[in-house]
Amino acid sequence: MSRLYNIAVAGATGAVGEEIFRILEEQNFPVGNVLPLASARSAGGVIEFKGKEYKVEELTEDVFEGRDIDIAFFSAGGSVSAKFAKFAVEAGAVVIDNTSHFRMDPEVPLVVPEVNPQDIAAWREKGIIANPNCSTIQMVLALKPLYDLYGDIKRVDVSTYQATSGAGKSGMEELVMQMKDFFAFKLDESKVEAFQHQIALNVIPQVDKPMDNGYTKEEMKMTNETTKILGANVPVSATCVRVPVLRSHSEAVTVTFADDVEVDVEQVRVALNNFEDVEVMDNLEESIYPMPIVATDTDITFVGRIRKDLFQDNILHIWVVADQVRVGAATNAVRIAQKWIEMEDV
Repeated sequence: MSRLYNIAVAGATGAVGEEIFRILEEQNFPVGNVLPLASARSAGGVIEFKGKEYKVEELTEDVFEGRDIDIAFFSAGGSVSAKFAKFAVEAGAVVIDNTSHFRMDPEVPLVVPEVNPQDIAAWREKGIIANPNCSTIQMVLALKPLYDLYGDIKRVDVSTYQATSGAGKSGMEELVMQMKDFFAFKLDESKVEAFQHQIALNVIPQVDKPMDNGYTKEEMKMTNETTKILGANVPVSATCVRVPVLRSHSEAVTVTFADDVEVDVEQVRVALNNFEDVEVMDNLEESIYPMPIVATDTDITFVGRIRKDLFQDNILHIWVVADQVRVGAATNAVRIAQKWIEMEDV
């Protein structure tokens, strides 16, 4: 990477926006100028990047004009991306969008760089590359080496255990406040705003809005996005659950392969460990397996509890954990940018 790239971040003061700046610095990304953007309410503050302070500007229709932005990360909500992403594209930037707005647009590539980097080439259609849902990203990172090992996947059943940070800063703050109220014997007075019910000392089997088919929007994202990313019609049935964890999502994944496949657990371990940015932690006797406290603040998708089904040789069960703020959002976005640069420089 011989040149520097001018970077804009819409949603710069949010949890994912802040993490994007952090990862850009950790990765020594070739950053030139920096343009942090936020709503009018959050504009005017400063963010620090590589020892320098940058004033947060309001995201407007003309803020990209004359700024020579190369890469614009959008992490400010689907309605914001719907309204403003096109202005970044018109000004010459490639948009890497962290929201759900463009994910199922057939002209917009939906990318996990370790899984389907070739799809980035389609960015020129609209000037946009979509970042998948956080739960989908960590699941397909575990599914791709299995798909490569055994061929077509007949079915995936997944139950998620999703941290409160999936709802942003307000979700984490609500959990912390409710726990404080619990120890002060005031839990019945706690506000319930970020989630449908009290999250402290509870699990909520609903993430996102209900759909007409009885699933939630989050569950349907996992179904539809997996097919688009893997480029194969993989049936996915998900149950998404919010749990009282601050950060990092966990998933219990059951994979059913073709009838003639006989799962070999050691082969699976090797395939997963050899896959980029995936690490196996799997020693039940020693109580070694992935947990949110292990995955938090890392860029690795951890897989453990690897076992063949008791009754069918073609079924595999695994446990997948990753930091959804990083792996499931900010890190994946930066990895997309890195891969985009590699492809553009060829």
